[in-house]
Parts: sequence; structure tokens; C-alpha cells
Amino acid sequence: MHTVVVGMSGTTAQDVIAVARGNARVELSANAIAGLAAAREIVDALAAKPEPVYGVSTGFGALASRHISPELRARLQRNIVRSHAAGMGPRVEREVVRALMFLRLKTVASGHTGVRPEVAQTMADLLNAGITPVVHEYGSLGCSGDLAPLSHCALALMGEGDAEGPDGTVRPAGELLAAHGITPVELREKEGLALLNGTDGMLGMLIMALADLRTLYTSADITAALSLEALLGTDKVLAPELHAIRPHPGQGASADNMLRVLAGSGLTGHHQDDAPRVQDAYSVRCAPQVNGAGRDTLAHAATVADRELAAAVDNPVVLPDGRVESNGNFHGAPVAYVLDFLAIAAADLGSITERRTDRLLDKNRSHGLPPFLADDAGVDSGLMIAQYTQAALVSEMKRLAVPASADSIPSSAMQEDHVSMGWSAARKLRTAVGNLARIVAVELYAATRAVELRAEQGLTPAPATRAVIEALRAAGVEGPGPDRFLSPDLAAADAFVRAGGLLSAVEPVTGPLA
Repeated sequence: MHTVVVGMSGTTAQDVIAVARGNARVELSANAIAGLAAAREIVDALAAKPEPVYGVSTGFGALASRHISPELRARLQRNIVRSHAAGMGPRVEREVVRALMFLRLKTVASGHTGVRPEVAQTMADLLNAGITPVVHEYGSLGCSGDLAPLSHCALALMGEGDAEGPDGTVRPAGELLAAHGITPVELREKEGLALLNGTDGMLGMLIMALADLRTLYTSADITAALSLEALLGTDKVLAPELHAIRPHPGQGASADNMLRVLAGSGLTGHHQDDAPRVQDAYSVRCAPQVNGAGRDTLAHAATVADRELAAAVDNPVVLPDGRVESNGNFHGAPVAYVLDFLAIAAADLGSITERRTDRLLDKNRSHGLPPFLADDAGVDSGLMIAQYTQAALVSEMKRLAVPASADSIPSSAMQEDHVSMGWSAARKLRTAVGNLARIVAVELYAATRAVELRAEQGLTPAPATRAVIEALRAAGVEGPGPDRFLSPDLAAADAFVRAGGLLSAVEPVTGPLA
């Protein structure tokens, strides 16, 4: 099994995905353990002094003015976890919780939090045992960290609350820890706060969304090319010299992808109606511009994710010179903004994708294709309602594109009077990514059927297109014919897209796509 070693720095997005989705084992490096011990010595020294230090010997948030006596500090740390584990609503997905836990461990291991090595090791032990705390949908405002979600994870470290075992059964966390020989932690000064105060949930969801969207954007380039081909459009608009004079890198990459998919096509540039086109419609002609702008948005979001991965988000933090200082690094604004930006880009990609599908189904705009790509129009409805489903998804995408980060709601007796709502931005982006995959799948389903109908008209599609059709049919998605129960076909097309089936089919023909 793949192992991810957590040091004081250097964690990558690939590490996060390996742990969250691939169940990779986690180990702490020797330098991380040494750094943890050194930072803990600083915290212990401050705890022994009579002067109050925030997070070490005081209350939290709006209650930070109270100095806590030594005999009450362990209780204080337990209480902050218990009281902050106040989430409600449906359970959050296992991969999100594993990313959340791993990213918190990454920050703890940085040596800036003052947590003891044995606490960090217990965090790694839970991940390696496949124990996933039950985390709920609602509870984070994306400021002072993803407090409630992280608290539910910290609660499991204490042997409290509920968690899912490796067999998928939810049980009391204490029972699961005992079954795996893991001793619950007894939190000491600062440790409860250090386990809660990070942007780990929103960052984990951002990293996974970026991975999914990279696949979907390349897949959308391929389906756009198939639709252009099925609509007998021109590939001249994809010429590299045209995109060089507007040098957005994403646009050039998308145009190149489409051009390579269409290489050798016998469909492009043909006109079978009485009104030859000088130019194709925007949804066809401007596909590289829209897809490419989204690609550039992904690149910007990835830069933000990498910076956040390099950060140690906690409050207060232990500095190398021995100071323990308060800060506002837990504010989720940098991550929240790009989560919302990605939702906007994904909504626009879904919108232009749906417009091409609608064009394929409309006999007045499809240039010789049967109405709704039906076998016997009138008796058969063809893909009419598949487009309805796609349109409903697009409409939902537009609602999900409304930015969460433009909102703020004050909390903690006005101490925390401006929050990022980054967790909410991440949650709705996950829904948007899933919807986008379905939207691309419907275009794929329609475009492949349309290309096969063109083949019946004596026109030969590109080799890459033929490879897509063969792979899709091998995946159980049927081609043209009389009406049938469509939902299973659409579900299979969706699974094909999400698994990267389009890339796997095309790249042996085209070479690697951007």
C-alpha cells in the first residue's frame, strides 16, 4: 500500500488525494516528531508561567479574557472539543473527512501548533485504521477554521462521538479505537484549540475538486469536438495561429485538444442544407474560449491551494524564536474566493455544453439530423427528455454559482464579526462538479449518437471519435435505435466520464491532451 510521509513541510495535493481517496497509509517523519516535541516544550514552559497566554491558559474567542488555572486546563481542552462538535445535517462524505483529518495532521506536524507528538501519532493511527469520524454538513462558517467539522474529528481522537469503521458501519468512536488498539488522547494545554483551528475542510474539498475538474475540462473539450463534428462545423476556428493572437494559455490548450480530436474527420466543413454557414454558432465556435477561461481559473485556484498547503493555519502559533502569537490566518477568504470562482466557471461550462446538445436535437439547427436524434420521430421521442435533464442540471449550476464568500454572518458575540463561508462554498462546489459530469455525459451521449447517424449518411468521423464511440459502447451505453429506458444509459455515460473514459479512449489516438 502507498505510504505518505508527513514532514514539517512539503505536503502535496497528490498526497491529500492518496490519503483521502486511495486510503494511503500515513507516517510521521523523524523531523516532524522532533519539531512537535520542540514546540511542545515552548508551550509547556508558557503554561507554567503566571502570565495568561491565549489558547494555553485562557478561554477562547469572546471568552479569551478569563485566565484558566492549571487544574482546569485539561477540562478546558476537552470542553472546547465537546462544545464545538455541534454540527447538524447529513453526514459528510468519507473522502472529505479523511482529507480534513490528514490536512490537520499536516499542520500539526509543522511544529507551529504546540501539540504533543503522541496526539499527532493518534491522528495518523485513526487514518491508517480506516476510522472516519462522523462529520455533519452544517457547522462551519469558514473562519476560526472549520470549527465544527474539525471538532467532530477531535472528538473521535478522545474516544467520544461516532465514527465509521473500515467496514462502513457507524459505531461509538471509543469502541472503534479499542477494537484497533488505539488509546484515546487526553488533551493538554492548547491541544484542543490546535485541533480545531484550520481551513482543512475547505482546502481538502478544493484539492479534490481541482482533480475532478481537470478531467472534466479535458473531457468537455472532447465532447465539444464531437458536437462540432456532428454538426458539420468547421475546425478552421481551432487553428493555432488564431489562438496565438489572444494568448490565454487555457484557450490555446482547449483549441489544440479539439483540433487533435478532429484530425482526419470526414465530417467537418460539410454543409447538407440549403443555407451554408459562414460561421458556426457561438456554442460551437467559442468552445475553446469558454473552456479555456475555465482552465485558467483552475490554474489560479491550484496556485491558491498550493499556497494553503504550504501554510500552518492555527491560532495562536508557535514561532521558531519561541514566541506564541495570536493571528488571523484561520480566515478562509483566500480559499473561499477560488471555490466560488470555480463554481462560476463550472456553471458556464455546463451552460455552453447544454447549448450544443440542444442544437444537436433541433432539426432546424442540426443541419440534416433527425428531430431529437429519434429513430422514428413522432413515434419515438429520442433524446428530448435527456436534454430536459441536462437543462435542469444547468439551471441548478447557475444557482450554485452564487458566491458563498460574498456573504458573512457575525458570531461569537461579535468577536468573530466577519467570516468567509468557505466551507459552504466548498460544499456547493462539490455538488456543481457532480452536476457538470452529468451535463458532459449527456452531450457525449447525444454527440456520439449524432456522429453515428452521420456515418449512416456516408460521412466518416475522425479516428479519435471512432475510438470514443467504441469505448462508450463497450461500457454498456447503447447507440442509435428506437426509444428505450434512457436513465441507465445516461448513468453509464456519467460513470464513463467521471472515470476518465474519454481521455483513456482518445489519447492512444491523439497523444496526451492538455
